[in-house]
Amino acid sequence: MEKLQFILDAAPLIVTIVGIGVTGWVVTTWMRIKNGYPLDGQWGQALYPVRNDETVERVKLLTQENGQLRAELGAIKDRLANVERIVTDGSHRLDREIEMLRGPAN
Repeated sequence: MEKLQFILDAAPLIVTIVGIGVTGWVVTTWMRIKNGYPLDGQWGQALYPVRNDETVERVKLLTQENGQLRAELGAIKDRLANVERIVTDGSHRLDREIEMLRGPAN
């Protein structure tokens, strides 16, 4: 009888813990779906949603945009390297020093 009473006394706590766990699982799954993360199967493998024509087209457009942005970033890096080379160039510094020694033009 004591064991049965203990189980009856602990039942609300057990139900609360199980309810919190299930609610957390549902919220986590909903957030993953909402943000485009793949779902996990029983053994941890990723389950990807079914692909349709619209999704494939979006991936193609994003891939093209990514390539364009990478090319633009490469060009900007090259320009920045040239600017750094010009600014740190010794002759540039020497030209400034010569102009300072000449003084203001009369």
